[in-house]
Amino acid sequence: MLGWEELERLCQRCRRCSLYKSRTNLVFGTGNKEADLMFIGEGPGREEDETGIAFVGRAGRLLNKILEAVEMKREDVYIANIVKCRPPGNRNPMEEEKEACLPFLRNQVALIRPRIIVCLGSIAARAIIDKDYRITVDHGKWVERKGYYLTATYHPSALLRVPARKKEAWEDFKEIKKKLMELGLG
Repeated sequence: MLGWEELERLCQRCRRCSLYKSRTNLVFGTGNKEADLMFIGEGPGREEDETGIAFVGRAGRLLNKILEAVEMKREDVYIANIVKCRPPGNRNPMEEEKEACLPFLRNQVALIRPRIIVCLGSIAARAIIDKDYRITVDHGKWVERKGYYLTATYHPSALLRVPARKKEAWEDFKEIKKKLMELGLG
């Protein structure tokens, strides 16, 4: 396992897939490196690529509002993505791109040691929880694996596209807060 600085340097120099060729900035991850709660999205968007910071665009602003509504603070959580570089045209990451980046994400999880990992969207859930994960059916369900509690909810960008799903996501976030409380972390 690499330390933070070495891991970030390795990601900066990464050439494991072609995504590095079109990125403006690496989007390594952001937040509390001792967080009990970690969110994992699929990959950076345009604003994230421009700033190098995860979840700063419209979806990130919505995530911030949801966290505030359940009395959580963004600075108390850690946020990362399956891939660290923006896929061209905001397309979904390809399988080989996800596989190339997953060791970096696993290293981040090992360093942080969060008790709860929340996948934002089906792409993250399929990479982390189960390759057959169906976000519309399985969101909000808990899986315990190797001392981690895993769940998934809708990606904030999906909530912007389909506002009717906000109620389901709200229930998921209330359950995340409840799980934190049950574990004595909230």
